[in-house]
Amino acid sequence: MATSTQQKQELFKAIWATAEDLRNSVDGWDFKSYILGILFYRFISENITTYINKMQREAGDTDFDYATFSDEMITDDARTDLVKEKGFFILPSQLFCNVRKRAKSDPNLNVTLSEIFKSIEASAVGTESEDDLKGLFADIDVNSNKLGGTVEKRNEQLTKILNNIGGIDLKGDYEDNQIDLFGDAYEYLMAMYASNAGKSGGEYYTPQEVSELLARIVSHNRQWVNKVYDPACGSGSLLLKFAKILGADNVKQGFFGQELNITTYNLCRINMFLHNINYNKFDIQNGDTLLEPYHWDEEPFDAIVSNPPYSTKWIGEDNPLLINDPRFAPAGVLAPKSKSDLAFTMHMLAWLSTEGTAAIVEFPGVLYRGGKEQKIRQYLIDNNYVDTVIQLPPNLFFGVTIATCIIVLKKSKKENKTLFIDASQLFVHEGNKNKLSPENIEAIVAEYAERKEVKHFSELVDNTTIAKNGYNLSVSSYVEAEDTRPQTDIKELNERIARIVEHENKLRAEIDTIIKELEAETV
Repeated sequence: MATSTQQKQELFKAIWATAEDLRNSVDGWDFKSYILGILFYRFISENITTYINKMQREAGDTDFDYATFSDEMITDDARTDLVKEKGFFILPSQLFCNVRKRAKSDPNLNVTLSEIFKSIEASAVGTESEDDLKGLFADIDVNSNKLGGTVEKRNEQLTKILNNIGGIDLKGDYEDNQIDLFGDAYEYLMAMYASNAGKSGGEYYTPQEVSELLARIVSHNRQWVNKVYDPACGSGSLLLKFAKILGADNVKQGFFGQELNITTYNLCRINMFLHNINYNKFDIQNGDTLLEPYHWDEEPFDAIVSNPPYSTKWIGEDNPLLINDPRFAPAGVLAPKSKSDLAFTMHMLAWLSTEGTAAIVEFPGVLYRGGKEQKIRQYLIDNNYVDTVIQLPPNLFFGVTIATCIIVLKKSKKENKTLFIDASQLFVHEGNKNKLSPENIEAIVAEYAERKEVKHFSELVDNTTIAKNGYNLSVSSYVEAEDTRPQTDIKELNERIARIVEHENKLRAEIDTIIKELEAETV
């Protein structure tokens, strides 16, 4: 059965209603770990069941159902083969559907789930997928008092979660590409949690429209790339949007990312699995990209998309070794300790391939602030690495109302000019936020591709002009904003004034006449 866009939206609304109904006394931001984690548990259970059933039925056992198979019948060879293929293993008795059936009558449900999650992670120990499964369920604390003050109360809540998540119909398929709805359902839930979480939500989730814009810019004129990378990958939305735009199979060597926040790091790996990016196709690591970058052996990357944290502190010059780091040394100066934005930019430039493209969402201050940041911009412009600067509308991101920008970097430009695009007025208002519409995205991408100057929208500026302007990269310094104030016709205004004066003089004369008549009558 095909799932229309309207049906899909109705389904997602039902999912959010389910999540809100389950929340109870648990804060929504904390509770997301339970909803998203159990959704993932259901996904991998159904994923491995479908895979095994298909193999057995193709082998001639048309009635085979892994969910009813006996644990004791599983051989070591079968377990090994499944882990090699899927990256994990789940016993039939541990499948979501079977645990859900027993949940209400299981007085130790919290222990059961805890042991199952440990077992799934342990199934990958010593294999290629170990790092991708390790700690994946760490944020689902089934013994937390947030679920209830007693074991009984916690199990009641866990049973409700299992039943509600299990009751959602996620077996539909799209009209164009027949896939499960798990991945999009997960994205929808994360967007809703981010929207309701305020500032903290924006720290790990980039709106899908912005992700699409960056992915389309970086993939422009590309049929394939070697690898795609995000050094501050959050929940993975940028990497996954790139996979959707270019096609996962056209990213030849996989998806790479690093994330500092452990919870978000877990969400990212779950998100990869839910979007059918298998363990052998991604390498997501936990840690500080600026100080302990993980992927030295994987760079350079043809495609880099990122929305790094805005103006956060870092150790900077307090670590004298960093000025010799090959990522930062070329600029001759480190980003200021209070603002790490351009440290991320230099890191991405260093790991960008000669023919690659990087698109980075930036805090607007990096475009014009002086001091060390100005010196870094000088390095970028003098070496002709800045391809395009795009001013975005305000209030696009969760918890961030400022108007951010995008800097596009390339190492093999064909001209010593930088394109500036003012897209600050391209948005639609939705709820309490602004949003890029498909038409807005198309207009920005078209201008990026064509590089034609459009009055009040874009300007192609010679780098020598930027240098004379103190290496200021603010779009407003080069693209003249359209004056939308009502225009006044001076000739018509003068004629109106003349008519008003003439009418005023006529009235004054009439009043003088009346006054004289009144004075005459009183004599």
